[in-house]
Amino acid sequence: MTRHAPDAKTQSVQLRDVVESDLPILFEQQLDPDANYMAAFTARDPTDRDAFMAHWARILNDKTTTNQTILFNGQVAGSVACYKDEEFGEMEITYWIGKEYWDKGIATRALSKLLDHVAVRPLFGRAAKDNVASLRVMQKCGFIICGDGKGFAYARGKEIEEYILKLEANETGDLEDVE
Repeated sequence: MTRHAPDAKTQSVQLRDVVESDLPILFEQQLDPDANYMAAFTARDPTDRDAFMAHWARILNDKTTTNQTILFNGQVAGSVACYKDEEFGEMEITYWIGKEYWDKGIATRALSKLLDHVAVRPLFGRAAKDNVASLRVMQKCGFIICGDGKGFAYARGKEIEEYILKLEANETGDLEDVE
């Protein structure tokens, strides 16, 4: 996948394996009500620390899943992962960025780095139809909308519509205009 040089705002984005000391920060980031609304498809109860820790223990021990911490200027800005979705049966990406790191191009740069690391194609992603920022992140990284669906969004307490996006082996993202 061809990628363009990052701009000054995003050149300090790095990925590394998730470590236990990241989890309290990631837990705090996912408590934000605006972030939950945007993500829509979240944990039933984002305030349940025990459920959060159990979820992370399970996925960190899953050898088929790639979990990375996103660092921005050395600080934990969020996480990005690739996993096999149980319902969909395909490899899918996901990411979470702490609200204080929004609108800096960090999600796009982090997803791009993950895609350089994960060779599996096709890859899929999903986003609520009204989550324009997340859709744009995936599209900048070469994902194209290939379908839609509906799902129950715990963060919104109702069923909502979502887009399904797909990245093929020959797709390339254009990161020149990372915001």
